Amino acid sequence: MMYGLLLSLISATAFAALPLLVKLGYAAGMDGAVMMQYRFSYAAFFVLLVILLKDRSLFRISRQGFVKCALLGVIVYWVQTTFFVKSLATIPASTASLILYGYPVIVTIASVIFLGMRLNKLVVCSLLLVVSGCCLVFYDAFLREVDHMGLLYAFGSTATFSAYLVLTQVLLKDLKALTATLYVLFFAAISFTVSGDITAWMHSTTEQHLIGLALGLIPGLVAISLLYAAIDKIGCAYASIFSSVEPVMTLAGAALLLDEQIVLLQIIGMSLILFGIVVPNLRFKHTVEMPSLTSATSDESENTE
Repeated sequence: MMYGLLLSLISATAFAALPLLVKLGYAAGMDGAVMMQYRFSYAAFFVLLVILLKDRSLFRISRQGFVKCALLGVIVYWVQTTFFVKSLATIPASTASLILYGYPVIVTIASVIFLGMRLNKLVVCSLLLVVSGCCLVFYDAFLREVDHMGLLYAFGSTATFSAYLVLTQVLLKDLKALTATLYVLFFAAISFTVSGDITAWMHSTTEQHLIGLALGLIPGLVAISLLYAAIDKIGCAYASIFSSVEPVMTLAGAALLLDEQIVLLQIIGMSLILFGIVVPNLRFKHTVEMPSLTSATSDESENTE
């Protein structure tokens, strides 16, 4: 469990860079679809290099696995990312992050209903702490005059990201993390190239290329591959809870890069989020083995109690 926790935390920190880099991209004159075109194309290339150097057998994938990765990359991931990036065009990063961070609750409920996960008191307590912390961290988000369409995009992003996490656990349970990462990124890159601008590679500025490279490396390769690995170790519900450190990192980055002020209530909120992440891990010393991706369905038993 500790290893899965670490993977989730690193992944969340990398994902936290996404809204910050997108904001910088918009400021540099980039289009949302083009930014994601860069992100997924670079990320797929990086994963390709890793597999070439590490283990070329990871290229092997069944026909069913190929189709499942195509479904996630072309449809689910494209919709979720498009919604999130469009929301960032019109609303603050903090507001978008607050709305997105309703997903641990949605994912856990979905896991209980559809995957047979047993809900225990620690998980409920953790979710309450995380939600309370997020509300405090972004307490002023809804006091701002924000664009209604941007809010709808953010809510759509939350719903589709929740579905994406659950589908990842169900559809990709027989695939290795790097294999799944490569093919999902590949199909996402294709979908965003079609919806973006294939000629952007030739007329983008140096600044835009650097932002695109950062999008591919940080919230691309690092964040996505480690998220898959975390789900494989501890399941999507626990991965989503542990990943809730992301808004804390987003807030810190926004303060440093976007000159946003941090107030006392936001600091208290950060503490609640971090405590909410630690709570499920308190039972680690009483647990011999956490369920893996292949056993985090209806067979989840005493180890998760």
